[in-house]
Amino acid sequence: MIQVRATKFPEAQLFVPHVFEDDRGRLSETYSESNYAGLGLREHFVQDLVTWSGRNVLRGPHYDFRMAKFVQVLKGVVFDVIVDMREDSPQYKQWEGYYLSDHNHHQLYVPPGFAHGFLALADEVIFHYKMSAQHDLAYEHRIAWDDPSIGIKWPIVGEPRISAKDRAPT
Repeated sequence: MIQVRATKFPEAQLFVPHVFEDDRGRLSETYSESNYAGLGLREHFVQDLVTWSGRNVLRGPHYDFRMAKFVQVLKGVVFDVIVDMREDSPQYKQWEGYYLSDHNHHQLYVPPGFAHGFLALADEVIFHYKMSAQHDLAYEHRIAWDDPSIGIKWPIVGEPRISAKDRAPT
């Protein structure tokens, strides 16, 4: 049975799937359209992406007003952040962070118009994205990971490793 937990944003949800574990290992359903639709997740996902990151890699935050994301960690642990970037929202530029890991199996639904980013907190992180629109750089926006008007409190130890693209907000 999958648990659904509310976030501070009514549109975003945290899912905790049931994990079957025995002496052979673990099994968990990562997504089923019918099962998740029954819990309120009715997005039609069209593309999956996987990233591999090392400790202190900070990806994002990125957003695309056309795209919802459904994210989870397959290996390792991250501090995952969403930021409401919808200018007409009463929660505009507010953020919330979640620890996602291969041990807690949490999955996060990121609605369209929300920026998403994460900080890798393990030496090896494998991160999975389901997306409701094809990734297209023409529609992607970026905010600075350290934008003072947002004030994300990243649990960084040392210097973050950030791509040149993410150093140039749009």
